[in-house]
Order: sequence, then structure tokens, then C-alpha cells
Amino acid sequence: MQVIERKDNPLLNRVEIRFVWDHPNSPTPDLSQMVAAAAKVEPGAKEELVFIKDVSTRFGMPRTTGLALIYSSAEASTIEPNFIVERHKRVRGDDSEGGDE
Repeated sequence: MQVIERKDNPLLNRVEIRFVWDHPNSPTPDLSQMVAAAAKVEPGAKEELVFIKDVSTRFGMPRTTGLALIYSSAEASTIEPNFIVERHKRVRGDDSEGGDE
């Protein structure tokens, strides 16, 4: 994963990273691989606070682009839409149903 642009967004308590991932002779990276790579790129990032959006792979090209949003806290990440949160929970294996106690 190569970082194209890194932007601090203090208003939303997150870092926004635009990336390019060249993957010759291998399939498009899955969501869990992108989350792990984005967490490695940003010091102190926790995988559970990383959300990947705007992923695009051009047909016939081994290059994927996207946007990684890395939040500073779980509270800050509550602005993400529910469908995005659920998608990332399934990938991470946190399918825990029910509320917090």
C-alpha cells in the first residue's frame, strides 16, 4: 500500500489517507487486508477504528485505489453510517449481537 495523500481532520478526530495498492499477479486485496495495511501505515492506529471507503480497481489493471479513515477513538467513529460499520464488523469477526452491558 502506497500513501498518496494524508490529511489530518481534527474536526472529525480522524486521519484520511488516500492510497494506491499495486497487486500484480494477485487478486484485489480484500477489506481485511486493506484495514490491516492502513493501520500499519498510521502510527498508533487501531484496526477497529479503521474504515475503508471508495475502493476502486480498474478492470484489467492490478491497481486498487481507496480512502482509509482512521479515527482517534470509538466515540469519534460513531459518525460512520451503520452499513459501513456492519460491513467492517463482519470482516473483523465482531458479529456480536445485542447491546453493551
